[in-house]
Amino acid sequence: MTNHLDSLKSLHTALVDSRIGYEEALKDSDGQGLTALFRDMIALRTKDAGELAQHLSRLGEPVDDNGSYMSTVHRAVISIRAAFSSLDESILPGLIDGEERIAGYYNETIDTAAPGSQELTALIAQRDNLEKIISQFAAWRLKAAE
Repeated sequence: MTNHLDSLKSLHTALVDSRIGYEEALKDSDGQGLTALFRDMIALRTKDAGELAQHLSRLGEPVDDNGSYMSTVHRAVISIRAAFSSLDESILPGLIDGEERIAGYYNETIDTAAPGSQELTALIAQRDNLEKIISQFAAWRLKAAE
């Protein structure tokens, strides 16, 4: 169970860090570029992290919604990027990489979850939704490259 708990906590932290990164991007986008995408991803991360927080709480684990050191790094990277260019389709490769990393966290956590559990069902649904989003980002990236 500890291995699963560690995976679940790491996934939750990754979702919180990602939400914080998208919040910073939204703030720095000044209503231009990928503003709607940032808002959508903030809502998704808030929902998904909230669901995982409930699972962690049921397992008796404290939940930290402040993120990790990486959220500080994300904020710095986004702010630097925004200072030198717009937060538009040119950042899609970086977003795709980040989302694929989170999909990896989902896969690790799914592999350690109890078969047939509600938690496993929720994790698979979240991961499958994320994979659709990654495909959508990739399609946008190809379209922007034309």
